[in-house]
Amino acid sequence: MSLSEIHIHDSYHTDHAIQIAPRVWWVGHVQENDPFQCHVYLIEQGDQSVLIDPGSTLTFTNTLEKIEEITPFSSIKYFICQHQDPDITGAMPLIEKMLTRDDAVIVTHWRTKMIIKHYGMQMPYWLLDDHDWRLPLEDRVLEFCFTPYAHFPGAFTTFDTASQIMFSSDIFGGLTEEFSLFAKGESYLECMKPFHQHYMPSNDILQYVLHEIEKYPMKMIAPQHGSIIPQHLIRFMINGLKSLDCGLYLLLRGTTDFRKLSAFNDTLKSITKTMTIYRDFKQIALQLLTIIRCEVATDSLEFYVQDINQGMIYLAASNQYRGKLVTPPAYVQAVFDSPPPATADNPGSQFQIMDHTDRTGVIKKAVMIALYLPEKGHVQAVILLHLADYHFDSEKLGRMVEQMRLPLQVAIEREMIYRDMDRERDKIYQRAIRDPLTGLFTRIYMTDFVHKMIEQQDRQQELMLAGVMIDIDHFKLINDTWGHNQGDIVLREVSRCVLDHCRAADIPVRLGGEEFIIFSQNSDIANSLRFAERLRALIAGLTWAEPMHGKQISASFGVAHRRKGEGLSDFIERIDSALYRAKESGRNRVCYQE
Repeated sequence: MSLSEIHIHDSYHTDHAIQIAPRVWWVGHVQENDPFQCHVYLIEQGDQSVLIDPGSTLTFTNTLEKIEEITPFSSIKYFICQHQDPDITGAMPLIEKMLTRDDAVIVTHWRTKMIIKHYGMQMPYWLLDDHDWRLPLEDRVLEFCFTPYAHFPGAFTTFDTASQIMFSSDIFGGLTEEFSLFAKGESYLECMKPFHQHYMPSNDILQYVLHEIEKYPMKMIAPQHGSIIPQHLIRFMINGLKSLDCGLYLLLRGTTDFRKLSAFNDTLKSITKTMTIYRDFKQIALQLLTIIRCEVATDSLEFYVQDINQGMIYLAASNQYRGKLVTPPAYVQAVFDSPPPATADNPGSQFQIMDHTDRTGVIKKAVMIALYLPEKGHVQAVILLHLADYHFDSEKLGRMVEQMRLPLQVAIEREMIYRDMDRERDKIYQRAIRDPLTGLFTRIYMTDFVHKMIEQQDRQQELMLAGVMIDIDHFKLINDTWGHNQGDIVLREVSRCVLDHCRAADIPVRLGGEEFIIFSQNSDIANSLRFAERLRALIAGLTWAEPMHGKQISASFGVAHRRKGEGLSDFIERIDSALYRAKESGRNRVCYQE
């Protein structure tokens, strides 16, 4: 039966040897309830036959029966041990006792020999590093590919030039819930992930060995564990392994459970992706909450952050994570007031579990996580994670805190940097659009913004746009009599009245010198005149310190409403005409221009 027939129909019987290519056989043994199945392969070459990864003492009796179905055991000359672990070499002492020929050899790497020799065998070694990494046989050549530290120092793989099968040892091995000699599809990558993420020391090492292996024209990959990979899946599996993060046993202290390690790594990758994709803190917080909920049932996530420029900022779903200044609860403030613990380098020491009462009066648990700035010796932020269930997995909770602590700290620090940048940007913008003496908008800002108001009015017929122009009466006399410094004081006080009297949507502008103009939407004639009159009275009622004590300052006002289709310069000219009439008719009054 051909490989394609075996793979399509799954009609092979593992109680017997299975031919996977001409003169190439699987002769392993399936152990019940063992996700770590180990494979043995036989290349039939007459009295020069080869056994690849002979296996352990647990399986060799069954392997021997399958070998005898194909060729006498005595015909095997080469025993390839691709590494020294018992699942590959454990049967070698038994094999040595069975040998009836003197020329049988162990084929391996010198580094592997240093370990295998401790099995106490007298068999000679055929070291591939002494034979140009090639073993010529009857109708083929075996080529050996050095794959160091994947997953042990002297690791190598074996390529059969005739069948174009790569016997890959641990690489491409997988942990399968149910035995399947051949990978049934791309889902086998998920079986390989935990095996490689845990056992391979680093991605750099895995990248190197995959680069070396893919130089060979492979039609099949036959690993020692898991499932055989047919040609149409090879490229997908190689690419999948290239993207893995390895060495997970270095990441999570206290466990060697590769499934937990793999889940931990997936969480870290999700966090990294979140931090890379999202800029807005709300998006980051909501995405992190989603990730946290995969580990621990959680209701909500809240942040208290100390901002030296503003005070305590509270970020939560209730304010869309935009933040607001608050006085924190006493139990949160106590954390900010306390010094970092002596074990501040231990993430697990930086959180505590507390009871809290929800809105319905039910007592629930909350996790309070303190984020420290070791270089500054104080708490930067306190995070509250409200648990949805009073009962929780403490191990998962501790792992979750360890996973989230650094990303949360990065997210908070980044948010505070962005807030500082926004404040500085706003300061620069305000300096650009506001007159430094009076705080009113500049003519440049007026030109840009009022044009937009005009465009809006032309689109919406019901809108009205009013303009109120102000000129301080006899201002030149103030400068000439009491000096320009006193003139600046008058300008600032009058401007303060203007700013205090304007609505948030109004545009108060310093046109130049002692002239001001205010643009206001949705203000009819009566309201505009009342507004101007109130402002006139406020200015007239200002009191002054020496040298102007007892003096009265007044201002003249011109008011007009924009006509549909009227340009800004024409509109301002009509307002100015009203102001001119106010000054000509005695000053300290309001005039309206139709």
